[in-house]
Amino acid sequence: MLNSSVLVLNRLYQPVHVTSAKRAFTLLYQGVARAIDQEFHLFDFASWAELSAEMCRDSIGLVGRRIRVPRVIVLVAYEKLPRTHVRLSRLNIYARDGNTCQYCGRRLPRTELNLDHVVPRSQGGSTSWENVVCSCVPCNLRKGGRTPLQAGMRLRKAPVRPRWTPLLRVQPGRSTYREWLPFLSLADASYWNVELLDD
Repeated sequence: MLNSSVLVLNRLYQPVHVTSAKRAFTLLYQGVARAIDQEFHLFDFASWAELSAEMCRDSIGLVGRRIRVPRVIVLVAYEKLPRTHVRLSRLNIYARDGNTCQYCGRRLPRTELNLDHVVPRSQGGSTSWENVVCSCVPCNLRKGGRTPLQAGMRLRKAPVRPRWTPLLRVQPGRSTYREWLPFLSLADASYWNVELLDD
């Protein structure tokens, strides 16, 4: 339970991070953050600890009582947002292309997709938003080290840098909670955080 996810908001109630419950309790105890409940009331550590944890399945045991795990905390003095650079990552490319091969148009599970350089690196192509697309394995093999024109293939749409900005990055395997929903309107919580680099 101490490793479960907690959404961290800046003091303007904008999502800035996802942390562990253990770290969230530390921030609460230090007075750096406040817990927020479903009615948007703020609690410091002492007042949060006084709330009944009996009806809540997400709680941890302390000496003589249980305490609820906060699912959302608000930083007391932090107003900044994380940088708004959209990472060139596998999952962001899959999200931009809708898990759809940009050559044949088949929508597939991510395990059956890979990335393709439109202009192959062997011909001077770069690893950039405008040159990398989602591709199924058969289309990628068919295209090989050629451009789509050379291979007699056509892109469904031209690859572009996305206009959306992921403000919240959740590590794979972490859960999101219904308590997060009012704060996630600007964020898609399913991005890998590894940026692709051009070698």
